[in-house]
Amino acid sequence: MRAAILEKLYNWSVVPYQYFKKNEAWQFNAEELKKYPSDSLGYHMGKFLVANSFQLQEKLESHDVFHVLTGTGITVPEEISMQFYLMGNGKRSLYLFTVICIGSMLYPEYWRQFLSKYNCGKSALPFHQLDFQKLLNQPIQRIKSTFLIS
Repeated sequence: MRAAILEKLYNWSVVPYQYFKKNEAWQFNAEELKKYPSDSLGYHMGKFLVANSFQLQEKLESHDVFHVLTGTGITVPEEISMQFYLMGNGKRSLYLFTVICIGSMLYPEYWRQFLSKYNCGKSALPFHQLDFQKLLNQPIQRIKSTFLIS
């Protein structure tokens, strides 16, 4: 039931959120991303999308990059924990704060995990604002080590 509530809220919010995003949509799909070198961010993005039967969502591509770079899964508590990680990393948005507030209320038993992810994000160098499309050719391990992403 808790997951259904958050999924419904997400479905209601995704189109308005996309509308207000200023970045350009990427012109790739998952299979095209998998053609990047096997050690690259692009390849790992494609692999993540295919493994989860996802396609890139217009103007929301960085969300999937965050999953790939932080190694965060796609369950609802993991999605919430990733928002805590991003808050620790310095990201600020109405969407992030909404997910954190509602997620904390609906999943109080994950509070330790959320706090741990917040601290991981705080320990990493700020990367949430990068133009990841320009980094698709870069080795994923280089990105993670440069920004201390764990």
